[in-house]
Formats: sequence, structure tokens, C-alpha cells
Amino acid sequence: MKIPPLQQEFVLHFGEMGSRWGINRTVGQIYALLFLSADALNADQITEALGISRSNASMGLKELQAWRLVRLKHVPGDRKDHFTTPDDLWEIVRILIEERKKREIDPTLTKLRALEMQGPAGDDYSEARISELREMIEMMTGFYEDMARLETEKLVRLMTYGSRIAGLIDKVGGVFPSKNR
Repeated sequence: MKIPPLQQEFVLHFGEMGSRWGINRTVGQIYALLFLSADALNADQITEALGISRSNASMGLKELQAWRLVRLKHVPGDRKDHFTTPDDLWEIVRILIEERKKREIDPTLTKLRALEMQGPAGDDYSEARISELREMIEMMTGFYEDMARLETEKLVRLMTYGSRIAGLIDKVGGVFPSKNR
């Protein structure tokens, strides 16, 4: 299976970016290949297209399935498992944000809450900073949860309003909660 030049460039870029996003190069390339593929691909096709080992392809597919970014698709008349990505770009973005929140934000929030529960440690400044950080993360996750509940159409509309909303907040005299130090 030969990858056309446009796809090849995209796949290579995703591989390079993978390490910056916290995944390895091969996983990024597998995802990019599946993302651009009109048809679901099996592990042998992925292995051939990317020039990687079968075990590397299998491990990458398992990681992408754990992230819910690829889906198993059965092809009539073929006993092999085939894989594809969701068609809806907004669904992909929502999955990525949700999974990153689950893996990165939630454990940090849990730790901050646990530190606060330990009670006074005699370090007022550190305690205040931990509390301030927890409050900010809770506010951000609350905003995320509000946005996650919106239908895609409404979310897109909201995003297109962007700076106009900020201007409206300024006009109405909106004040964001903050703590002065």
C-alpha cells in the first residue's frame, strides 16, 4: 500500500508532533494514516503503509483505542479487524479534550484537594497558592463541562462569536473573580 505524497507529508508531520503531544511518533503516524483513509484499514495495511513492525502497529492501535480515537470496524467477507477514526471532527476534539482532562487535569485536582484536606501546615503562602490553583482549575473544568454539554452546532456558533463576547462582557462591566495578592 503506497501512501500518496499529500498523505505522506501529513502522516510524517503527525508523527513528529506526536512527541510534543505526549504520544510516540508511530502512534501519531497510525492515527494520521487512519484519519486520512477513506476506508477502514487493517493492521497489515498499516504496517505496510508505514513500514513498521506488526507488533508496533498492534501496540499503537491498542493505545489509540484506549484513547477512543480509533474504532474497530468489521468489513464483510474479511476476518481481519479494520480500524477507522470518527468522521465528525468535533467528536474527535471532544474525545481528545475529555481524555486529556481525565489523564492530566483530574489527578492534579485530586492532589490539590488532598493537600488542602491535610489542614494547616504553617506555610500560609503555599496553602493560599494551592487553594487558588484548585479554584482556578475547578472553574476551568466547570467551563469545560458546560461547553461539553452543548450541541456541536451551538458550540461552533459560540466559538464564532469569540471576541464579540469578550467585548460584550467589557461593555456590561463584567468582572471576573480573582484574588489579589
